[in-house]
Amino acid sequence: RFPFTMLVLQKAIKMVWELPDVMRVAYAFVLVMLCWMALWSFGVSGIVAMPIPNCGQWWLVLALSVSLFWTGAVLSNTVHVIVSGMVFLVLIHGGQAAASMPPKPLLKSLQYAVTTSFGSICYGSLFTAAIRTLRWEIRGVRSKIGNNECLLCCVDFFFHIVETLVRFFNKYAYVQIAVNGQSFNRSARDAWELFQSTGIEALIAYDCSGAVLLMNTILGGLITGTCTGVWTYFTQRDKAIMVGSTSMLIGMILVGLTVVVVESAVTSIYICYAEDPLLIQRWDPEFFEQMSEALHQRLQYRSSRARQILNGRLDHLPNTSSI
Repeated sequence: RFPFTMLVLQKAIKMVWELPDVMRVAYAFVLVMLCWMALWSFGVSGIVAMPIPNCGQWWLVLALSVSLFWTGAVLSNTVHVIVSGMVFLVLIHGGQAAASMPPKPLLKSLQYAVTTSFGSICYGSLFTAAIRTLRWEIRGVRSKIGNNECLLCCVDFFFHIVETLVRFFNKYAYVQIAVNGQSFNRSARDAWELFQSTGIEALIAYDCSGAVLLMNTILGGLITGTCTGVWTYFTQRDKAIMVGSTSMLIGMILVGLTVVVVESAVTSIYICYAEDPLLIQRWDPEFFEQMSEALHQRLQYRSSRARQILNGRLDHLPNTSSI
């Protein structure tokens, strides 16, 4: 899976590299987030300085951390919509310098993201990250169960619940929001139905780019939290854990704001491939051939896997033969 993941990430970075204005927007949003964090830190500092019992301090800091995380998610997904709109326009029109390209596309994409689509972005930011993480965890547990039929049945039940949630809350909705201007739930549903009808969902499940980018975000948060926690330990030992954990969250948000540019390019590539594979072929013919081959292999694997499972179940029934 990793060679294919690295291929997709390389092509996404290539796309972003061809759009330097997109990175400037990401840096501008990082600056906005830093300004918000400066204001937010005054509230946290006041709570830490107030003579409140430790348990009360933790609850207040937790509430402020949730608000900070949601603000970071909103800004991150706003960048997601802006980048997705730009990438989609570039692929449709055959390049940023194409004569059919609309004037000032980045400015229009930014204006659209912070006005018409902002409500959908705020709504989706509450759920997408949590549901995606839960889906990864259940997938990991499901692959390690083995032959325990009872446990497999329970995990399958939860997996189908999460799959239903993914149908209405997924990161690919932001591309549809950027392109079609639909509501969040409708965009998520349309994107997922598009992937399932074209078979691209098998390729997305095979891709690990989201996990790789998430690990980069977590690594950035761990470095920030560790450095700040060690410094606090030598100055105010009793506040080290609180300050370190809060700093880790801040570091993850800031790194995530820059990493989301690459993630947006990845999601836009998949949407474009599902909508019209010729868009990818026109942009990079070699990459198109590699994606098509990978999709063919994944569909063949799923077909053989389903046949094996069905044969295994039929073997437990009397008077039946394998397919």
